[in-house]
This record gives sequence, C-alpha cells and structure tokens, in this order.
Amino acid sequence: MTSRLTQNGINGTHHHPQYYPHPTSSSSSKASFKGCCCCLFLLFSFLLLLILAVILVIVLAVKPKKPQFDLQQVGVQYVGITPNPATIATSSASVSLNIRMVFTAFNDNKVGIKYGESRFTIMYRGIPLGRGSVPAFYQPAHSVKRVETTIVVDRVNLLQADAADLIRDAALNDRVELRVLGDVGAKIRILGFTSPGIEVSVDCAIVISPRKQALTYKQCGFDGLSV
Repeated sequence: MTSRLTQNGINGTHHHPQYYPHPTSSSSSKASFKGCCCCLFLLFSFLLLLILAVILVIVLAVKPKKPQFDLQQVGVQYVGITPNPATIATSSASVSLNIRMVFTAFNDNKVGIKYGESRFTIMYRGIPLGRGSVPAFYQPAHSVKRVETTIVVDRVNLLQADAADLIRDAALNDRVELRVLGDVGAKIRILGFTSPGIEVSVDCAIVISPRKQALTYKQCGFDGLSV
C-alpha cells in the first residue's frame, strides 16, 4: 500500500504554472527610435536658430539700404506720328518711337546687390506703346553702374480721341507727354547668402519734342518699396 502511494506520488503528475517572456524588444526599439527622432529635431532646430542668429547679427552690422535705380538720360532717336489717310473719319494715327534710356544704379551698401531682369513700359495717356528690358546684373558694394535699354514703338495705331490728342500735341504744341513704368527687382548678397527679393517700382514722366527729336522734360520717382 505504501509502495503504491509512493509510486503514485512519484509517477503522479503535478501542474505547475508556466511563465512566458513579455515582448520587450519591440517596445524598447520603438522608444529608442522616438528618442533618436527627438534628438535630431532638437539638433536641426538648434542649427536653424544659430543660422538665423548669425544672419541677424550680420544684417544689423551691415545695415543694408534699399537700392536706388533712377532714369538718368533719355535719348530720342526717332519720333514719327502719321495720320492714317484711309480712316480719317475715325481720326486714327500711327506712332513710331525709338527711345534710348540710360539708368543709373547706386549701391551705398557694404555688400553687393544682385539685380534681376527689369522690364519697362512706355505709355501715352494710359495706353501702352512699347516695352524694353534691362538684363540682370550684379553690382559690387559702394559703386555706381549705368545700364541702358531701347524701347522701340513700331507703328502702333491709336484711334479716335487718343489719336486726335496725340496729333494736336505733336503738331500744335510740339510736346508729347509719356510715362515710363517699370519694376526693378534686387537681392542683397551677404557672405554667400541671398536676401529675400526687394521690388522697387519706377515711375517717370517725360516730355519729348517731335520737331526737335529731343527730350524737353523728365521727372522720376519711386512709387514704393515692396518685398
């Protein structure tokens, strides 16, 4: 009897609780990945703030001024105003102009200025007659640069009241009032960095004499400064 109990006790099955390991490897990898991302974000933020601080210090030290771009000379190479005989009843006329304009750019800054391509339009009583452009160029610090463009108006037709006013101004008064409008884009270069674009609007009023083929009046100014 005792041997059976002992045997049963030895051969008997006892159920013990089993423990399974928790998947801690995936959670730890996710935590390390998040930590790396946070470190990289803080590093890039610090570098960005450092670059902005350096640029701000340089700008405060340089104290950049807005560019000065003025119409210096206007040469009238040809002026032709011809009434159209086929449509005299409508008082139409054709206008032909060749005007050479010389602009002067002043840079009083301690750094260079990079100008983009500038476009100008010549107008009569709000009507565009022709366009000209100045190619892009770079201007060193403390310098004066002259650039020029030629606006060619080739037989532009004006009708009715505008043609009558033009013919009267040219034939009777010997003075034709025109406007030159344009936008000049510029960027300041500081230690290899380029500033945001600055745009200056040029507005010039000129008066030409068709008989003398010459300029008799000029007044220019800036409409405003926009970034």
